[in-house]
Amino acid sequence: MAALSIQERKRLRQIGHALNPVVMIGDKGFTENVIEELNRALNDHELIKVKVGGEDRVARAALITEIAEVTGSEVVQTIGKIALLYKKATKQNQKLSNLVRHAHLSN
Repeated sequence: MAALSIQERKRLRQIGHALNPVVMIGDKGFTENVIEELNRALNDHELIKVKVGGEDRVARAALITEIAEVTGSEVVQTIGKIALLYKKATKQNQKLSNLVRHAHLSN
């Protein structure tokens, strides 16, 4: 996946600000079910927030990187335990895509 430009990252962060986490990774860790849910959410919404539990910053950062690699997404931003992930959908769903629904925020 090509790296996002500064302008694209800024636009995605603006849209992401209004979003709530749709996937939370807790005690059970990064399981097959979590991967499946992440892929579904990314395919539907394109831009999602993920909350990663745990107190170890290094382990959390490694897990966020692993999530991006496994799902083929791009980490737009991380703040604390929240990661903002982006993956362009092959066929954009006008009703579900956060990029379409929140486009007014990036003007």
